Amino acid sequence: MTPTEYDALVRTTLAGIFVLAAILGAVVRASRFCTMGAISDVVYLGDWGRMRQWAMAIGVALCGFAVLSASGLVNPHHTLYASTQMLWLSSITGGLLFGFGMVLASGCGIKNLVRLGEGNLKSLVVLLVMGLAALMTLKGLTAVWRVRLLDAVQWNLGGMAFLPDLAARATHWALPALRLGLGLALGALALAWALRAGRSQRDWRGLAGGALVGLAVVAAWWLSGHHAEVAEHPQTLEHMYATTQSGRAESLSFVTPVAQLLEWLMYYSDANRVLTFGVVAALGVLAGALAHALLRREWRVQGFADARDLLNHLAGAVLMGVGGVTAMGCTVGQGVSAISTLHVASLPAVACIVLGAVAALRLQQWRMERMA
Repeated sequence: MTPTEYDALVRTTLAGIFVLAAILGAVVRASRFCTMGAISDVVYLGDWGRMRQWAMAIGVALCGFAVLSASGLVNPHHTLYASTQMLWLSSITGGLLFGFGMVLASGCGIKNLVRLGEGNLKSLVVLLVMGLAALMTLKGLTAVWRVRLLDAVQWNLGGMAFLPDLAARATHWALPALRLGLGLALGALALAWALRAGRSQRDWRGLAGGALVGLAVVAAWWLSGHHAEVAEHPQTLEHMYATTQSGRAESLSFVTPVAQLLEWLMYYSDANRVLTFGVVAALGVLAGALAHALLRREWRVQGFADARDLLNHLAGAVLMGVGGVTAMGCTVGQGVSAISTLHVASLPAVACIVLGAVAALRLQQWRMERMA
């Protein structure tokens, strides 16, 4: 590949993810897709509607990734999550921190991007603090603690830490068939549960939104893992995936990319700092939500109610930044993108995100009852 062809590939990949993420931002806003909201609906109201919406996104993403990997369009072993180690303590701790934090911050990373597009200045503060905390957990003070105390505790699985790979080693069945079969089977189960409610009780708009979120994750996998694949980089001659920070195939996630966006803005004059797949995806979600809010004439400036509200959001933002990096993903990064690959650390990470959120919601409920 010539340098000119490589530059053209970078431009088309970044343009593609921006458009895809902008559509996603509008869809999330229009369908009220929110994992924290889904958990709070169950805890406070016993309403499983938005939880089924999340399950719909997971089911579509599972089926889509299974087809991509079986057809050879995306290689799971070349993705961001490919590893022979399971960092189980990091997944559990990071998940709990992120789940607790997103309740204090009134939503996860993508929800705060959408709210910022609506004019919510609370989300601007959350994203700035979350990005700073994430950057510290990637490269700074909390990164040292993460590596020494959490990442050092791991299980070496002796092979790639994906469920199909482990099943193939145990059964000696063909890995491609297992990837396709397990992905479609588990995806079908998630879809069946999402559609389990009676026909008259189904929130078709919400389910459609969940399906589009899942499709966006699948499209992002194809874009970074197939369209942007480079057999030989024009300078290093190495096999890589253009535009991604890791050099591997990536999909949608909204904690580390926010940190990378802050870093890009702070070091803009440094020629080595370039826009990446995740950063442009975050900008796209923001642009899509802004466009939708303006078209609906729903854009308005919002701020903090009082000092307690500010402190809650600051604490939540820090926990999300640290937890999102430690768990290698957020409610979208782990909860849809990573789980679509059937990575073995995804289930404990997502389960702990839910547990952390439930704990924070119960704490808030206890405080309200005590005040009353």
